[in-house]
Amino acid sequence: MMRKLSLLFAGALMGASAMSLVYGAPGSAANAAGSETYKQLAIFGDIFERVRANYVTPPDDKSLVENAINGMLASLDPHSSYMNAEQAQDMRVQTKGEFGGLGIEVTMENDLVKVITPIDDTPAAKAGVLAGDYIAKIDGEEVRGLTLNDAVEKMRGPVNTPIKLTILRQGADKPIELTVVRDIIKVKAVKYRVENDIGYMKITSFTEKTYDDLENAIENIKKQVPNDKLKGYVLDLRLNPGGLLDQAVSVSDAFLKRGEIVSTRGRDPKDVTRFDAKPKQVDDINGKPMIVLVNGGSASASEIVAGALQDLRRVTVVGTQSFGKGSVQTIIPLGENGALRLTTALYYTPSGKSIQGKGITPDIKVDQPLPPDLQGRDLTRGESDLKGHIKGADESKTGSGSAAYVPPDPKDDLQLIYAEQLLRGEKTDPSFPPNPDKAVLNQ
Repeated sequence: MMRKLSLLFAGALMGASAMSLVYGAPGSAANAAGSETYKQLAIFGDIFERVRANYVTPPDDKSLVENAINGMLASLDPHSSYMNAEQAQDMRVQTKGEFGGLGIEVTMENDLVKVITPIDDTPAAKAGVLAGDYIAKIDGEEVRGLTLNDAVEKMRGPVNTPIKLTILRQGADKPIELTVVRDIIKVKAVKYRVENDIGYMKITSFTEKTYDDLENAIENIKKQVPNDKLKGYVLDLRLNPGGLLDQAVSVSDAFLKRGEIVSTRGRDPKDVTRFDAKPKQVDDINGKPMIVLVNGGSASASEIVAGALQDLRRVTVVGTQSFGKGSVQTIIPLGENGALRLTTALYYTPSGKSIQGKGITPDIKVDQPLPPDLQGRDLTRGESDLKGHIKGADESKTGSGSAAYVPPDPKDDLQLIYAEQLLRGEKTDPSFPPNPDKAVLNQ
């Protein structure tokens, strides 16, 4: 049975994850601890030594310390954690949006790595890897018994280094041996296409390249459809787990002429940072109508974008309740190239509302039915369901989140179909088009 998991060759893309990140500014120095705190630390040191000396099997010191640190951070909230050197490097790869690899999108099926598609003009495509191929061996090692992440880890690596893949291909009478030389793979953070008279843009995550990819998508859509024929745009933020705060601000700014986008508020009541759109005469899509799609997989940075554009009445939001992650994680570099991911602030929409534990409520709710093979499974995702989450100021018993599912075939995508029908005037709703004069602002 196919596992519903797909990874690009970054090793560990952010994917549709509840643990999405919005990175803030560097943290400040810690305050000095009191004498009672040092007594407690002495108890910890005593326990650590007793475990090392008396546990039934010799424990790994590094693992003991890392688990103790993560235990402390996990007691704070679900998004604070310690990253060792390898994990910190993976995080940097994710946010950079490029990596040394082969350039294929893969999943796991029948205990083998199945190629969903090779990315155009990448080492894998040039070497002859095809969609539907099964990777049975990596450098002579059997794939069976490995997890998808383990297999991906083996296939990524330094640029200009070779890797040998043993491939099973339908119609071939024997395995195919291919040698692929790794190269820099640039992951597109924005996928786009033209649906006759509508421009469709899907932001998969907020990496360092998201805004540039978005601008490229807008320009290409404008070239394909004359301005007088273009009905509008759909911005798809479903299954988008978030990413970089500055990219969320830049993306929001692209569709605004003025106004506050988001504010962050830290521990100190005076610690408030506001991010505003740059004043301009016309936005990047020439004021064309736009609909934003969200669901339970829309979290963090994607909620910043949806919340800003909704409050300022620039777009109509369609779909189901978003995830509700309204916290900011600061990445603090540590020794030996590790890092501390620590929740340091909460963010608020232009109306002054906290998304934490609540999420973005769509202007028009459109549910997406699950296919027969997924019915009966709980695909609901929400911050309010996470153990130990920070309770949001606007969180209610209803909580946040909804089903995190998008059909692979656009013909089955009821939320997208509804959005396109609104843009073409085939459906009407009081929420569309929105009235900018009724923007909801924090007074």
